[in-house]
Amino acid sequence: MGKTKVICLCGSTRFTNEMLIVQWNLTKQGNVVLSWCALPNEYLQESQYDLCPDSAHIGDKEEVKEIVDEVHKRKIDLCDEVFVINIGGYIGESTTSEIKYALTHGKIVKFLESEWDYTALKADHETEQASHE
Repeated sequence: MGKTKVICLCGSTRFTNEMLIVQWNLTKQGNVVLSWCALPNEYLQESQYDLCPDSAHIGDKEEVKEIVDEVHKRKIDLCDEVFVINIGGYIGESTTSEIKYALTHGKIVKFLESEWDYTALKADHETEQASHE
């Protein structure tokens, strides 16, 4: 086994099941995988919030989304690369923020669906970097 990479998964919580599969596959390859906190659908359906997987983020309901988002950025700080789960090309506002954060901190960003084009996002990042120099 070569050098162990630390990979941080990013993506919508609507892809929790897929994230667990990606996490398992990357771990089997010898990587250390950091991901968002996943809650089973049963918890979401049986909780006091009466949520289903595609409804509002439970962090909003529990008023802890800002904390959870900051913790996820610390995970990005710890990783060698970010792996974005972008099924059907979907990348939401929080994930976009995480991608920008990763790029700002010199992280490699890869995508599950490689056909997603983040050229514009990367160009925006490079423009922002140039304006600070």
